[in-house]
Amino acid sequence: MTDQSAPVSTVSMTINGTRQTFVCEDRRLLVHAIRDNLDLKGTRVGCMNGDCGTCTIKLDGQAVKSCLILAASANGAEITTIEGIAPPGELSPLQKAMWEEDAFQCGFCVAGTLFAAQELLDTHDDPDEDDIRKALIGNLCRCTGYEYMVKAVRSVARARRPGGTSASNAD
Repeated sequence: MTDQSAPVSTVSMTINGTRQTFVCEDRRLLVHAIRDNLDLKGTRVGCMNGDCGTCTIKLDGQAVKSCLILAASANGAEITTIEGIAPPGELSPLQKAMWEEDAFQCGFCVAGTLFAAQELLDTHDDPDEDDIRKALIGNLCRCTGYEYMVKAVRSVARARRPGGTSASNAD
């Protein structure tokens, strides 16, 4: 619902590979546009301060907190949400490893954790536990203490090395 007196913009973006166009108030946050205008509920609303990471998306290739960005400022952007990390019906290697390690319980931290961990794996061939924990700092997990997330990231890194073991057999 929009306030009739509030300025509105037509916003067009590529989200998870599909061009989307919608009208929203200029003051609407990107997290709300993704959830309400585009019906992608994997991007969650958490702290609304950029502290918890539950609203993390990739905006033009960079992991960002969508609660800190106006939807209108993302006009023309390419966005990947948690729903677009892997092809429909499939899991990325990192998602699969997180699943196999029971890294997620309530689901609050999934988006931020996956995007942060994948960014780390994209830039470091063999991250150690400290590297992984530092990469996950901006993501609040309310359930697990991060131990199984660290194991999952290490297993993916190990599986990507030549002669490495599969993610499901690591650790």
